[in-house]
Amino acid sequence: MPTPETSSSDHTPLVVGIDVGGPTKGFHAVALAGGRYHATLASKDVAELAHWSVHTMGATVIAVDAPCAWSTDGRCRPAERRLMEQGIYCFATPTRAMALVHPRNHFGWMLGGMALFEALASTHPVRDPRSPGRTRYGIETFPHAITWHLQGGEANAKRKRTERRALLDRLGIDRAALTNIDKVDAALCAYVAHLAATGAPLQAYGEEATGLIVVPGRAVD
Repeated sequence: MPTPETSSSDHTPLVVGIDVGGPTKGFHAVALAGGRYHATLASKDVAELAHWSVHTMGATVIAVDAPCAWSTDGRCRPAERRLMEQGIYCFATPTRAMALVHPRNHFGWMLGGMALFEALASTHPVRDPRSPGRTRYGIETFPHAITWHLQGGEANAKRKRTERRALLDRLGIDRAALTNIDKVDAALCAYVAHLAATGAPLQAYGEEATGLIVVPGRAVD
């Protein structure tokens, strides 16, 4: 069930960040209002999550930690290749056909992410947030890359629980309801959505045809 904190009628904009897990873990979402914690939801149901984000929360921007497009050739998408060139490790997205036939469902979380983007497409289509136009849209992001950019080019995935919680503290995001790393990651995704919604500097890796990975454009003070 969603756990709203306080009324946010005087705080805008309201955005949502979503961490995508496999079929067992499901999705974890965090809403920020005016850049501050507002609500959270854990669900394994794509339709429930999309309804909560779009209708219950009324999010302007929804940022998702999952690929928004499949690889066209079975190799890394350009966005993933650019991240790794910077020393930011990330998963390589396969083709959809490769994901479907994996014997251990290794890419099940990506299939779930794609289903979520599809459910959001009618109200929040994926777009480059740096271009003018729609005010309601979705973006792909990645917590490890978010951390790397906000910390000035330093992030250690082995210390993610410590680093990312400390980063939320620096950003002034209340962690009381963010009781696991999935909710922490969702909050970081939501922070990128907040930056997009407020016109703050952003950087995007890749190309629109195969998916942009959007991250903060500058380090946090």
